[in-house]
Amino acid sequence: MPDAVDWASRGLDYEPPEIDTSKAHSARVYDYLLGGKDNYPPDREAAEQLIKITPIVPLVLRQNRLFMHRLTRYLAAEEGIGQFLDIGTGIPTSPNVHEIAQQANPAARVVYVDNDPIVLAHARARLTSSPEGKVVYMHADMRADTTIMSAPEMAGTLDFSRPVALLIISTLHFILDATEADELLGRYVARLAPGSFLALSVLTGDTDSSERRDQRDQAIFELGSRGINVMFRTHAETTALFDGLELVEPGVVRVNRWRPDAEADPDNLSAALYGAVARKP
Repeated sequence: MPDAVDWASRGLDYEPPEIDTSKAHSARVYDYLLGGKDNYPPDREAAEQLIKITPIVPLVLRQNRLFMHRLTRYLAAEEGIGQFLDIGTGIPTSPNVHEIAQQANPAARVVYVDNDPIVLAHARARLTSSPEGKVVYMHADMRADTTIMSAPEMAGTLDFSRPVALLIISTLHFILDATEADELLGRYVARLAPGSFLALSVLTGDTDSSERRDQRDQAIFELGSRGINVMFRTHAETTALFDGLELVEPGVVRVNRWRPDAEADPDNLSAALYGAVARKP
């Protein structure tokens, strides 16, 4: 029988946290902008306001999602990675990491981590593994790295003495203190075995026109007024996140320019996220 969420390790009487639908949440806003249905009126209102301010937002997020598809396929099929830790997974829109990885390697094992209760609710129904592999969801804030890495779900799924792909896609920019974000990322990477990979994407305002900068500032204000705060990084700041790691070609680029395929739009400068994949030597 396919292995889904390891609820037994949490206790038979485990109940997920209450879902707060009174205010927007980044995972649900993201879901709406991708065309999903797992969101509520405050999420839709926030998303529509973003679209009014910056009409390219759905395109940007679509390209970020396609970046995740390509890098997962690359790591599973070309690098032979069979273990994935996806932090800040968001609502499980198909195809997700485990579906792509298990196409290349049916025995691939994936741990998803997110702090939105609605993600937890949907994970129960959707995050089902191939019979050969394993898929587990953990409800946790990414800042709780010690708790996450020592959890029974983690120990029962991933072997950190062997290479693991750590995915932090469009998530790190929700930690507004750059030093805190850098140190947190460093603690996760330190736990990875040699031969592991780090893949991430972060928001950037590089090369924005004055009009685009104005739109970006309005969007930041709009999100902040709804309790969703983000930070932007330059190319140099993004590259520094990979210090000590070996960047995979083409290095740190806009997400739509990372190993583009037929679905990517590599000439579009509107994809306001940098993305990269790097190997731990």
